[in-house]
Amino acid sequence: MRKLILYISCSLDGFIAKPGDDLSFLDKVQVEGEDYGYHDFISSVDAVIVGRKTYDWVIGQGYEYPHKDKESYIITREEKAKDGNITFYNGDLTRLVNTLKAKPGKNIFCDGGSALANMLFKQNLIDEVILSVIPVILGNGTALFETGIPEKELELVSSQSFKTGLVQLHYKMK
Repeated sequence: MRKLILYISCSLDGFIAKPGDDLSFLDKVQVEGEDYGYHDFISSVDAVIVGRKTYDWVIGQGYEYPHKDKESYIITREEKAKDGNITFYNGDLTRLVNTLKAKPGKNIFCDGGSALANMLFKQNLIDEVILSVIPVILGNGTALFETGIPEKELELVSSQSFKTGLVQLHYKMK
């Protein structure tokens, strides 16, 4: 069965963005030729689930949506026409994830943001978390974890540290 994997970065104090959706703190760990395993990870998935705010942020920065080659679901409250492999989904999130998990294929990537990740955690739909911890304390911003998520036990699959100070933790849900 396919797994839903949250692959995300955050500051040491748990923020995925500074106030104003500022991601400049990620620049600290940008090194030529180092992708922190992203290429290998992205080749292990063939479906992506993204929150609408995250999708809009990417497009608003002038970038092209990076996962056009994968079956993608943008979680939204609005009705919007499908665009190639991109489906703007406003139905039941549990039904969508369970349907995707039951289909043959590679794993499913949750590409943020925090609101979507928290909904998925609350519904016990995330199977694994790959968390890249950036060596900075932001003190404020968009928190990765909201209060009210049910307690979860995790099993460490691997951990890796890099010269930039980034530490990547890979957990699976028990």
